[in-house]
Amino acid sequence: MICLSLKTLPPGWLSGHLLPMSFPPILVLGSIDAIRPVFLIVMGLFLMIVAWRLCHSSTGWTARVIAAGALLLGLGYGLIVPMYHAGLIRPYSPAAPHQGDVSIAMAFHAVKILTMNGGWLLFGIGIAMHAKLLGKPAPRRALAFVSPDCIPTHTSAPHVSLIRSRH
Repeated sequence: MICLSLKTLPPGWLSGHLLPMSFPPILVLGSIDAIRPVFLIVMGLFLMIVAWRLCHSSTGWTARVIAAGALLLGLGYGLIVPMYHAGLIRPYSPAAPHQGDVSIAMAFHAVKILTMNGGWLLFGIGIAMHAKLLGKPAPRRALAFVSPDCIPTHTSAPHVSLIRSRH
């Protein structure tokens, strides 16, 4: 329902005689249900761009893990989840009766879960590797043995070394 000319607008729209809660058909395009798939696609592309920029400053497995996570998230946010919202894939719910083949619905559900959860897991691990949160811990220095001769002598009680030196 896209209004491209004033002839297709409902009567009374220009004069303001519409009820307060009724909207013209052109605003249907800006509704939450219509914008959600577009938002998900843009978010998937944004994550891939961020990952691409991070991979330029990383090397080795860090860049590979970030890129793998971003590709899984881009696939999930850019293709699979918008297909669910568009109604091309019927969601599986064990509580509601399913029309059609249950095995296909379960397969798409498994792909969605693995794609999204695996993508966030890999992307998060890659970001942690990039921030060097998962690096090798710093080696601990061995504690040095302090000899009794190095202990300060300005205590109130006479020190053993001072007693020995008097005799």
